[in-house]
Amino acid sequence: MLKRRVLPAGFLALLGSPALARNARGQGSFEAFLDGVRAEARRGGVRPATLNRALSGLRPNERVLELDRRQAEFTQTWPQYRDARLSPTRVEAGRRAYAENRTLLEGIQSRFRVSARVIVAIWGMETNYGGFTGNFNVIEALATLAWEGRRAAFFRAELLAALRILDAGNVSFERMRGSHAGAMGHPQFMPTSFERLAVDFDGDGRRDIWDSKADALGSIANYLARNGWREGEVWGFEVLLPRGFDTALADHRQPRAMAEWARMGVVRASGGGLPGSPGDWAIVIPGLSRGDDQAFVVGANFMAIRRYNPSNFYATAVGLLSDRVA
Repeated sequence: MLKRRVLPAGFLALLGSPALARNARGQGSFEAFLDGVRAEARRGGVRPATLNRALSGLRPNERVLELDRRQAEFTQTWPQYRDARLSPTRVEAGRRAYAENRTLLEGIQSRFRVSARVIVAIWGMETNYGGFTGNFNVIEALATLAWEGRRAAFFRAELLAALRILDAGNVSFERMRGSHAGAMGHPQFMPTSFERLAVDFDGDGRRDIWDSKADALGSIANYLARNGWREGEVWGFEVLLPRGFDTALADHRQPRAMAEWARMGVVRASGGGLPGSPGDWAIVIPGLSRGDDQAFVVGANFMAIRRYNPSNFYATAVGLLSDRVA
């Protein structure tokens, strides 16, 4: 249809960007891209009726591309990022959310052996405790990103998973709304994460991360439990580094025994020496590349949070928020 081929003026302007220019040369038209997705999904067992309803009338979404290039982890300093996510309003809302859902959270913590405070902190970071889960059409957003090409293979796999979720009836077409990157529901799961890690905690036979707090929070706990969470262990804490500390050692991929950091002169920011905790611990300085020197000792649970979002900004902010919500 001719109307579907007419792109908005703003999008035509974006076609001048290097990324889209590469895509236009490399993958052809958006319609041809969708034809390929449709064929691949059909081979994977998705019904034609589902594909027709999900893919008909789609067009690239200019706003998705704008937001993809404006992620806070890459545009804000650590103090800006930290202070925005640990605002008094967010902390107070977290305390209310924790108190109002205490029985549910205790049940989830008991089953998955994951800290309820960290579950609430991730909930708060992702959707402001379920207050806003996103307005983008997930299929449209993922199709835009998969076609645009910066991370084409990743987003194509997510798009195919989203089509399978619709085909299985886990969520209605109308309710499958989410972030510009295709993250869905209270926990902002990507479609492949939903397929692997979402749970039916309320026992109604459905995995509903959109409208069931029990399923959504249980799914966050299951995600962490399946990615190395250690029951009873802290995520980390703020430390002071000695004068002349080699910041090349501040790397989450270079863990050492706590005693070794203590011998180097690292101390707790709250006062006193480091605890004698077993296992390996790393030093991270989230804002190091931009001159900020706030440092933390982090352990295996920090790494579990980081698997939810592979950003030291994100994982540290989740840890700090979890310390404040209960």
